[in-house]
Amino acid sequence: MSDTSAALERNSASYLAPAFLAITVLLWGTSFMATKTALAGFAPSTMVWLRMTIATLMILPMARRIPKPDYRPGDWKILAFLCLMQPCLYFLLESNAVNLTTSSQAGMLSCLVPLLVAAGAWIILREPLTRNILLGLAASMAGVVWLSLAGAPDADAPNPALGNLLEVGALTCAAVYMVVMKQLSTRYSTWWLTGLQCLAGAVFFLPGGILAAPADWSAIPLRAWLGVGYLGGFVTLGAFGLYNMALTMMPAGRAALSINMVPPVALVAGWLLLGESLTLAQMAACCVVGLGVWIGRR
Repeated sequence: MSDTSAALERNSASYLAPAFLAITVLLWGTSFMATKTALAGFAPSTMVWLRMTIATLMILPMARRIPKPDYRPGDWKILAFLCLMQPCLYFLLESNAVNLTTSSQAGMLSCLVPLLVAAGAWIILREPLTRNILLGLAASMAGVVWLSLAGAPDADAPNPALGNLLEVGALTCAAVYMVVMKQLSTRYSTWWLTGLQCLAGAVFFLPGGILAAPADWSAIPLRAWLGVGYLGGFVTLGAFGLYNMALTMMPAGRAALSINMVPPVALVAGWLLLGESLTLAQMAACCVVGLGVWIGRR
């Protein structure tokens, strides 16, 4: 590749990557609200199975146009681990988390991901873990505990403490997925990996989706169907596909920092569309979580 071509490619990436991340943030930020809406008519396992099936059916027509991967012996172990983390364990934990807490609180916790990615890179890639990251993680986790304890159970959030704990588990799986995805993206098309994840999720959640299926599908409210359709067609396929593409254009740590914009979007979406709100104590706890993230980024 000539110097001119390389410069053009870098310049294109400098514009495309932020654009991809901006759309991803919007989709991920509104996904918590959509999940809460979908759970009004479906059990968590059925809701996730439907969204993964919709995403799989949408990517199938593009299958022939996706470049074949540079498969190497033993890659199946890494691919299986990737799918286990995301979507299997991630959605298993998150769908139940949002069923127990508010979408605003679950969305707020997503700002932990950049710090968790740094911790995952230390464990998997042996990258150094700085003192600031450790302090940031400690402060953020303290904020998470405070946020959970400050939440009182109600009809929309029957067990916020357990729900927030499950959401932290889901975000940990997401952080590990981001580190592993960065390794694979050099030899695998991002859309090939996204399609594999969608298919794996559809198969993984099939038994639970059928067992928990509603007895009368016609009784499901329209807003629940719209929530599932949005999650499957836009969030599962669009957000993860675009984020995976952005990962090929920049370091995993820099891409993960964009997730810090997900909480504000989730808070606004929950407030505007679901009428959710935070108490003063919960707002203070959110500030502690944000302070921890700021410390970890320094």
